[in-house]
Amino acid sequence: MYFTYTATNTSLQRFVVAPDGRDVCYMVKKSTQEWETVWVQPSNECERYGACGSNAICTVVQDTKAKCTCLKGFKPKLADEWNAGNRSQGCVRNPPLDCQVNKTGDGFLSIPNVKWPDFSYWVSGVTDEYGCMNTCQQNCSCGAYVYMTQLTGCLHWGSELMDVYQFQAGGYALNLKLPASELGSHIAVWKIATIASAVVLFVLLACLFLWWKRGRNIKDAVHRSWRRSRRSSTRSQQSAGMLDISNSIPFDDETEDGKSHELKVLSLDRIKAATGSFSESNKLGEGGFGPVYMGTLPGGEEVAVKRLCKNSGQGHEEFKNEVILIAKLQHRNLVRLLACCIQGEEKILVYEYMPNKSLDAFIFNPEKRGLLDWRTRFDIIEGIARGLLYLHRDSRLRIVHRDLKASNILLDTDMNPKISDFGMARIFGGDENQFNTNRVVGTFGYMSPEYAMEGIFSVKSDVYSFGVLILEIITGKRAVSFHGQQESLNIAGYAWQQWNEDKGEEMIDPLIKPSCSIRQVLRCIHIALLCVQDHAQERPDVPAVILMLSSDSSSLPMPRAPTLMLRGRALESSKSSENERSHSIGTVSMTQLHGR
Repeated sequence: MYFTYTATNTSLQRFVVAPDGRDVCYMVKKSTQEWETVWVQPSNECERYGACGSNAICTVVQDTKAKCTCLKGFKPKLADEWNAGNRSQGCVRNPPLDCQVNKTGDGFLSIPNVKWPDFSYWVSGVTDEYGCMNTCQQNCSCGAYVYMTQLTGCLHWGSELMDVYQFQAGGYALNLKLPASELGSHIAVWKIATIASAVVLFVLLACLFLWWKRGRNIKDAVHRSWRRSRRSSTRSQQSAGMLDISNSIPFDDETEDGKSHELKVLSLDRIKAATGSFSESNKLGEGGFGPVYMGTLPGGEEVAVKRLCKNSGQGHEEFKNEVILIAKLQHRNLVRLLACCIQGEEKILVYEYMPNKSLDAFIFNPEKRGLLDWRTRFDIIEGIARGLLYLHRDSRLRIVHRDLKASNILLDTDMNPKISDFGMARIFGGDENQFNTNRVVGTFGYMSPEYAMEGIFSVKSDVYSFGVLILEIITGKRAVSFHGQQESLNIAGYAWQQWNEDKGEEMIDPLIKPSCSIRQVLRCIHIALLCVQDHAQERPDVPAVILMLSSDSSSLPMPRAPTLMLRGRALESSKSSENERSHSIGTVSMTQLHGR
């Protein structure tokens, strides 16, 4: 057995096999010239082979300690040594299998979340799980089985189940053979629970159907009455010049997913009253498609009002897209849409108000940057990742945001991040991986290479933007503020140079150094570099990023050096002029489905 390792930098490294069998990798830290632990394997006692002996299951307690328990239907082989802490002899069956005594049938108990034991063997000619179970039941020397649906295969184990490790989550299920006496109570409880669950489910479904039917009838009656009154009031309002519904969107109709889309539609007069006729004193900022104002509704509720510029690139389709998207999306890390207004050429969105405004108002402001310590910044990074996970995987729709940046991350009273501005978002079908667009929209500094150069975007485009965001949050510097600095072409290039030269600490915003764990921040820089890899297939997806952020001990792949770093001035000559602040380009995109 041998181990091959290729060093990716010039730092001196050494590997040590400790007396307890652990493998430890050390590296000389250039800044201090001291040895630093890079990784340790195994990371806990349960990962040590056969930690609990045969026919026993190992679980981790107190971070790294192992707890050994005999499998159901087994007892310690040497009770005294087992109780004294020596579990090397493992466990033996007690009682024996029925097939070993009176040839009657044995049963199986499913054990979830385990690493499969060692020494399995493949059973040929089995095409389904019943056949896999049946062949194990007929073979008295078979002690457990697993049927793999993805690979379409059957695995059996003998009487000795070695190195069984149970995780908190994940892993696989193992079907352990047990005598009927050990399964009697379990089967009885299972049957009772199954019957009771079926009865409860039937009653619940019947109640839900009756409730839905009653609500549907009431809703239809209300809608008919509302439409009659609306037609009457609309005529009087149109005659008075108060309302123009020629370009309105029928929000009260059924949407494309077959569910009723309910959203408040406010009149322009009501919006003007809430914002002081779009007073400059109420202006919160400028978005990619128009200004955003603070407003107060008659009930006292504070809202953020996004007014689409009449000469912006976002037309009715983009506006309708944003309305439909945000109204359907419900997540604590996404901004909530409260109402909208369409009157003549006016197209307005009304959001929940975020008192702390946007993330860029803090991390790029020398006076406010100190208000965000490392704990808060890390929580913001995790919150953005959870919002992306919902968009990419957990919502009813698979959505690519396409304009993820600091100014589109809003902060509530508790500094919880909320992703906003879905005007350029795109919906993906279940079997679609990427799109190709003829016109690129987005923000310089945040666009992935394949999107900026070829117009190809996917969920990995958002991952690239997220990597840039992480670097901005850690450094307190804008993605486009590195022009002309040494050989760096953008924040990704700058971060790579610093990280590769073991100068990652020099990137960290000095204001968070007293409150941060340097190791955790450097790990976040490492994750960000993986997110901004040149090629989309080399970037992790959002679930993998969240796993990396939540674990301090798991090893990370080595990022490649950026080779497609686009100089901002090159983008200027081909796309648009660039100033120090990053900005969005509002254009209508002609989108084509591009299969892969």
